[in-house]
Amino acid sequence: MIQGKDLALILGSYLLGAIPFSYLIVRWRLGEDVRRLGSGNAGATNVLRTTGVMSGVSTLVLDVFKGALAVGIADLRGAPSAVVAICGLAAVFGHIFPVYLKFRGGKGVATAAGALGLLSPFPTLVAVGVFIVVVAPTRFVALASVSAAVSYPLTLTGASAAGWILSDRWLLGCTTAIAILIVFKHRDNLRRLREGTEPRLEKGVIEKGAP
Repeated sequence: MIQGKDLALILGSYLLGAIPFSYLIVRWRLGEDVRRLGSGNAGATNVLRTTGVMSGVSTLVLDVFKGALAVGIADLRGAPSAVVAICGLAAVFGHIFPVYLKFRGGKGVATAAGALGLLSPFPTLVAVGVFIVVVAPTRFVALASVSAAVSYPLTLTGASAAGWILSDRWLLGCTTAIAILIVFKHRDNLRRLREGTEPRLEKGVIEKGAP
């Protein structure tokens, strides 16, 4: 049964995940709202395209870190495994629906990578591999992100059935929910992919981006 202290950890994970690093960095660098630039997404890829490589990488690292930190704090506090998994989900939910930005956030991929990396590293490594394999030839970040997100619960299920890793229904449920959230947030990208209008990550984006 989830206790009061567990609820506090879950709420704290949401509030941590909701910290809008993309918004803060772009506001600091350009004085603009990242949601009014480029694709309008409050995420690392849009920051990279509109504000430059250093800002994009900083956003990526910080978004990954907050996901990992949410899970790490819950684990260090001795929370049950179910609560730790829920904290990971809460952090991703916070990034996607941040209270600080009237619930208009990013797509959750980097924060999910940080959270899932601590929850179960092996499926995370597989997901990273899937992302690289997809994005390298196509340069479609959205397609790579969705593919990686879907691969995580599938890998977790397979590896657990094979006895390679330990898993439980809470971990599988939360990671599946994260994958669903990420696919949902990429629904417009998937529509544009079908229509052939989805933009690719430019080869020269680093050179084109602002310093």
